[in-house]
Amino acid sequence: MIYRIARNDEVARAVYRLELDGDTSALTAPGQFVNIKVPGCYLRRPISVCDWSDGTMTLIYKVLGEGTKGLAQMEAGASLDLLTGLGNGFSAVPEGVKRPLLVGGGLGVAPLYRLMKALPGARAALGFASAADVFLRDAFEALGEVHIITIDGSAGAKGLVTDLMAALDYDYVFACGPEPMMRAVHALCPRGQFSFEGRMACGFGACMGCSRETNFGSKRVCVDGPVFAGEEIAW
Repeated sequence: MIYRIARNDEVARAVYRLELDGDTSALTAPGQFVNIKVPGCYLRRPISVCDWSDGTMTLIYKVLGEGTKGLAQMEAGASLDLLTGLGNGFSAVPEGVKRPLLVGGGLGVAPLYRLMKALPGARAALGFASAADVFLRDAFEALGEVHIITIDGSAGAKGLVTDLMAALDYDYVFACGPEPMMRAVHALCPRGQFSFEGRMACGFGACMGCSRETNFGSKRVCVDGPVFAGEEIAW
């Protein structure tokens, strides 16, 4: 499906906010992703959806290679080919949960924004490398209680996002971030939902390239995930 770029600007160090105009009817849950065909690149690039409304979608991505570098150079008015509404996304808070905590690290913070909008009263613990890497802080703080931590201490507390968790009261987590962070979060609180990244070619389950082993057999990140329940995860 073709989308028009409405905005594509840098919001933190090498981190860009891409706003697209087009059909968003396939997006049904926070944590879903899109697969973008970047001009000049053979494989599409999967990017989590940060937020959406009727006819507008917001993506947050970081320039890491040739694909995202090319994407960052595209200007408003250009067109992009996207596969949308991919993945399962986060599901509702289970019955009995009283104190859910959103835990994000780096780019993993992006899909948690839409989730926090859908969970009034939820709190967020967000970790970044430094102040230069922080994005969406004001947007999150407008929604509720937010705790920021950076590795070098240049914004918020100093340390890792798991250090924040040690000082907070919670009984369930929604987590997204680098896999070492996810593993540490799972060790502190296996009860929750964890959104993983995977090397994807197709994004809809045909190529099997993003398969990973779980406690219930091999599953594909692109269609069985990217969100997995804590009890599914095998490290």
